[in-house]
Amino acid sequence: MDKDVAASWMRSRKLGVNPHKIVTIPNEGQLTKLCAKHKQLINITNEQVAPFRDKMVALGYLFYLFDESGMILCHEGVWVEDQVADKGSRIGILANEETEGTTAHGLCFHLKRPVQLIGPENYCIPLQNRIASAAPIMGDDGSISAAVVILSPPLVEDLEDDRINHLYMHTLALISSVATSIETKIKLVNHSADYEKTRNEVAKLSEELQKARDKMASAHESLSASFAFIDEGMIAVNNKGKILQINSEAIRIFKVRPEESGNRNISEFLTSDSAIMRRAGSGESFTIDECIKVEGLKARPYRISVRPVLNQYTKKLDVVILKFISCEKLLNQQNNRMGRAAFFKFEDILGESMAIKSTIVQARRFADSPENILLIGESGTGKELFAHSIHNAYRPNGPFMAVNCAALPRELVGSELFGYEGGSFTGAERCGKAGKIELADGGTLFLDEIGDMPLEHQAILLRTLQDKHVMRIGGNRYKEVDFRLVAATNKDLLKMVEENTFREDLYYRISVLGIFIPPLRERGKDISLLSKLFIHNYCERMGWPEPQLSPEAEKIITQFRWPGNVRQLQNSIHHAINTANGETIEPCNLPSYVLQNSAPVTGSSTPRFSGTAPQTFDLKTIEKEAIEAALQRANNCIPTAAEMVGLSRSTLYRKLKEYNIPIS
Repeated sequence: MDKDVAASWMRSRKLGVNPHKIVTIPNEGQLTKLCAKHKQLINITNEQVAPFRDKMVALGYLFYLFDESGMILCHEGVWVEDQVADKGSRIGILANEETEGTTAHGLCFHLKRPVQLIGPENYCIPLQNRIASAAPIMGDDGSISAAVVILSPPLVEDLEDDRINHLYMHTLALISSVATSIETKIKLVNHSADYEKTRNEVAKLSEELQKARDKMASAHESLSASFAFIDEGMIAVNNKGKILQINSEAIRIFKVRPEESGNRNISEFLTSDSAIMRRAGSGESFTIDECIKVEGLKARPYRISVRPVLNQYTKKLDVVILKFISCEKLLNQQNNRMGRAAFFKFEDILGESMAIKSTIVQARRFADSPENILLIGESGTGKELFAHSIHNAYRPNGPFMAVNCAALPRELVGSELFGYEGGSFTGAERCGKAGKIELADGGTLFLDEIGDMPLEHQAILLRTLQDKHVMRIGGNRYKEVDFRLVAATNKDLLKMVEENTFREDLYYRISVLGIFIPPLRERGKDISLLSKLFIHNYCERMGWPEPQLSPEAEKIITQFRWPGNVRQLQNSIHHAINTANGETIEPCNLPSYVLQNSAPVTGSSTPRFSGTAPQTFDLKTIEKEAIEAALQRANNCIPTAAEMVGLSRSTLYRKLKEYNIPIS
């Protein structure tokens, strides 16, 4: 870290600045006095910024003018981050090192030179996904009277450093040119009374002003070039929808030639019921999912960000900036981020059956405990959704690190979980790499398909769970970690323990709290509920009319036993939608394996009591059969079975011995 930035961070820390929220301290009385004092400065600044204000704001940039105390005198642009307390105008807010910590304008005043802070160099977290560029406005005596700042739009996740430099290297030059231009104009105004006596000096100042304007024009062109450089589709249209400017990605999306863009209208590519232009007239920015239709091609869904630009005098709509991102691309980005964040909550788990409702209630209760949790259920029942929900209920602000033990090659499990030091093995990164356990510090580690973890790594994981310390491969020191383990399996871990393919001590360590997730065939009316939901979501995403399930097709779906559970049901519904010819899904549209293997469901696959009812009400017999049924449903997971029958684990073990119930 730059030494001046580091020194500012240390001062901010000592001042007790909260890095998680930008503090807003308006001072109306002082603002009135400062505006009167700096009236000339404010007017000249607005004049110099006017030529490029609209495009700068439309592209997501923010502009500020600060006086020497850190008071905001001018502000252009709109904050969109949730962490900022005041999303309206910030004029009159005191923003110095005592309130916001290390900032570009704060260092600019301190160092008396232009400063650019990139992302995490900013002290406050709401500023850490932006690039801040600041330049001083110098007085005649060499002191700094004010500073101007440009904040970049939020940075795209995982953007390479050289790409960041290419995108934003022009902003420091732009803000320096703006500062020079303001500085020069102030000097011209102040020296106008002595113009005749100082003609040579004024001529020199005029020359400097022209140079500053030339630099501003160059920087303005760079700002326009960034419009074309963005790899999402970008279009600027007027208030009638006529396309004014279009970048290369949008040309590819809409299949138009660059020379004909000025003769095309955005309405040609939107559906007849599109609300984009109507909503843009309100002047508020918004994001909407709509289908884009291109002649000769199938309509495709896009997420469209809409940024209206209003005329500064009439306040009516002048220009609309539209950004298009394919919904398919968004889904891929979301999949790439899996393992770093939990997206689902308990409210997202749908179902009306008693089986799933009781499971959710149990999971909510267990989520409040710091103990390890084992999720047991067949493939496709939604174990990962429960893992996400438990994390968001227990540690929503911490990291969520997911590892699929079955998807990793045996030789990579260790480095993925525990990390490694640089040079530990051939092909290792020179600086080493943190493992998922280390990265889960302060959050949740989700180990999916834990039954497939190699035995040699089970011992290391057990030690980590006991001591909450982890050592990288090739390392020589332990690092303390604080994480909550949520594991998931569709295997009988107790049977694996008996077969010596899973460590017994690890099993009891990870299954302190067990949750059995019922298969779809035990969820009754949820099958129809989920089927209709999948139809609605898929057709809405594709922009297609929504077909209805025929009574015959719905009966077959509810009778099928769904070995692949919810995941298989979703895939079957998508198949049926794509093969349906009319407005109804008929049995012939369902996959062949559903038609061939559907059979009436006469009851739960796990009866409440095995065998026939006893001739007498023998409490021991009833208790024995209840325990056997609970064990069968819980796949012989003792903690889960004990929870089902309302016994402690030690009592359940005693009952198993008393009734001579084997655990197979």
